[in-house]
Amino acid sequence: MSRWLVILIASSITACTPARDDSYASKFVSGYVEVSEVFWNAYHDTPYPFTTSGEISCVYYPDFGIEVYFEPAGYIEDSSIGIPLNRAAVESLKQTGMTPNVPYSIKKGADLNEAIRVGLKACGEVYGEI
Repeated sequence: MSRWLVILIASSITACTPARDDSYASKFVSGYVEVSEVFWNAYHDTPYPFTTSGEISCVYYPDFGIEVYFEPAGYIEDSSIGIPLNRAAVESLKQTGMTPNVPYSIKKGADLNEAIRVGLKACGEVYGEI
């Protein structure tokens, strides 16, 4: 009787395990870099562009390209939609009808070019220069 129970449990676990689709894995890449005003000046020549610490994240989808976002500390979770930093992120959110749901944390008049480069590099390091 116990042998049948082991077989039944093993079968159900195998049946519920999703199949790995390697073609999808090669199309989706994400990465992030934690940032704060304290350490920004040590590595960058431009002023820190955000009002709080957090992370610059990137996600790559073949349809949109590399999207770069900022998420303030305390709002970094799966249900958060960060502030888009580049055109691909803005267009992606427009197409999906989504809007950022984190507090706006970009300093007025801030130059975002360096922050965008940081995000692009995070995906490049993960994926190997997309």
